[in-house]
Amino acid sequence: MTILQDSPTDMSMVSNDDTSGFQAKYTIKEVLGRGASSVVKRCVEKATGKEFAVKIVDLTGDSMTDTDDVTELYNGTINEISVLRLLAGHPNIIELHDVFESSAYIFLVFELCKNGELFDYLNRVVTVSEKKTRMLMRQLLQVVEFMHSRNVVHRDLKPENILLDDDLNIKVTDFGFAAIVPEGQQNSFTDLCGTPGFLAPEVLKQSMYQGQPPYGRAVDLWASGVICYTLLAGYPPFWHRRQMMMLRMIMEGQYSFAAPEWEDISAPPKALIKALLTVDPAKRITATEALALEFFQIGTQVEEACNARHRLKRTLLMVRCAIRITKLNVTMRQTTIKLACIQRDPYRQRVLRKALDGGAFKIYGHWVKRSSEQVQQNRAVMFQNSVKREMMLLAHPSRH
Repeated sequence: MTILQDSPTDMSMVSNDDTSGFQAKYTIKEVLGRGASSVVKRCVEKATGKEFAVKIVDLTGDSMTDTDDVTELYNGTINEISVLRLLAGHPNIIELHDVFESSAYIFLVFELCKNGELFDYLNRVVTVSEKKTRMLMRQLLQVVEFMHSRNVVHRDLKPENILLDDDLNIKVTDFGFAAIVPEGQQNSFTDLCGTPGFLAPEVLKQSMYQGQPPYGRAVDLWASGVICYTLLAGYPPFWHRRQMMMLRMIMEGQYSFAAPEWEDISAPPKALIKALLTVDPAKRITATEALALEFFQIGTQVEEACNARHRLKRTLLMVRCAIRITKLNVTMRQTTIKLACIQRDPYRQRVLRKALDGGAFKIYGHWVKRSSEQVQQNRAVMFQNSVKREMMLLAHPSRH
């Protein structure tokens, strides 16, 4: 999470009668993030000194112009608490540590994930390797499998709602849109909720056309497919400057593996994405079926086939690698990339592509468009190319 300026609704402005329970147990610190009607702050438990994150839901804010709005916010928060308690104990779901309620605020105390959101992590590394993607997606699909076994549908899975702990394990959070499927039913939802780029086709059709059947658990699998694609490519499968065009791409399942980024990706992760991004929810793969695919069996198969001879060979390779690393300062770095290939299409070379993308993030804060023919596969959040303020200050210190 990005550190923001402190909320205008400071805890010191609230009467002690309203917040005495929370303040007696915790010391409030800086703001970690802010939502439409809530603010997330770091806090410290006085008795133990442990750090937590507290989500403070404001039931009296400026956005609450109607009694119905207050009731809806309150009921939504209570629903989130009940869902989190139902899912308590899973290692990859955010832990709800404490809850306090006053006449004006609800305090939800969560475990603190210092590595922030998966979205911010992606902005730093641009793309994720197949091995790292396998670990993250295995954890995510295990969460989905666990939620669905408890009849819970998240309905808003996206990188912003996935946190990373100290070991870069995921923690699924923000269950504000989560709902419980009635016992014995598969599909029972008709309301439109979630984030546009991650909405499943059946959700969009439900809101745009009459007579559409309700949707259910399969929406979480579609969102998981979008996340997997984004991890490997560094941009989402469905994106367009015009939102209606993007929604049409989603409903028709229009995405591609044709970009240069996909030349280095093997077949198993592509097969997983295809199975998850299936337009028909009845044919879409389940979390249990997804975890049984080849992509998640690669590591296991390698370990099972590894005998003493293979272990010796790997040890020798590691020794050779260590020796080469120690001699890097006196060894000339070589490249097998031909100059003609670099001049013709530098972005197709993986080494240069990583360097270009990293430089674009450092200067502009997002990826830069490659060509007008690739508009549909453009990277997310590319509405303008303006140099970040800190880069301007480095170039022109006198303008500060």
